[in-house]
Formats: sequence, C-alpha cells, structure tokens
Amino acid sequence: QLLLVESGGGLVQPGGSLRLSCAASGISLDYYATGWFRQAPGKEREGVSCITASGDYGNYVDAVKGRFIISKDSANNMVYLQMNSLEPEDTAVYYCAGDPHVGRYPCETVVNGTWRPEFGTWGRGTQVTVSS
Repeated sequence: QLLLVESGGGLVQPGGSLRLSCAASGISLDYYATGWFRQAPGKEREGVSCITASGDYGNYVDAVKGRFIISKDSANNMVYLQMNSLEPEDTAVYYCAGDPHVGRYPCETVVNGTWRPEFGTWGRGTQVTVSS
C-alpha cells in the first residue's frame, strides 16, 4: 500500500521560496504518476503540477508556470515541489497524490482539473501561507 507524507510548508513573505517534499513508503513511486494539488479556504481543490512515474515529464497549471519546479528522487522515493516567487494567491494546503499509471495521461488530467479517481492515495497535506 502506498503511503504519502507531505512536508516543507510554512509561512513565507511574497516573493519568497519553499520546497515541499512528498515522501512515499510502501511502494516505489517509479510505478506512480505523482501530482501536487492545493486547496485554499473556501475553494475547490486544484491540480498544481505532476510528474510521470519515470520522472521524464512534468507539467504545471498556468498559474504556477515559470515559478514552480517539480522533481523526483527515485533513490529516496521522494517527489519535490520547488516553489519560487510565491504570491499570496499560492496560500493553501498542499497535497501530493499518486496514480498507478506509467504514462503522461494522469499528469494531463492534473493540470486540466479532471484528475482520475486512480489518484486515490493522498497525504494529509502541508500548509503554505504567503503573507507579509
């Protein structure tokens, strides 16, 4: 069974940076597309970024393109989200989730907001607050 734990959130000023970590256990993330999602108070959960099981493809929702970078460390079974030039609008609880599919399709669904039910393994989230 895949278990995911997010960490790295915190309070940061506008323009600052944070790196979120998604630690996996139970099953190798080499068999999972891994997505980052966020949910702000009073808003629906939205897809932010995703990386394929192989780690050779990552994509981003338009709101974070050029500011966020997703990466994967297969040796340590981790996925990271480097967040730069943070804005107050980035304030949310950030979650990672896995889809047991080895192609690009799950990642396409993350950024277009139609992610598959196969993204069924979720962490508990980490709070990111961007405020001066």
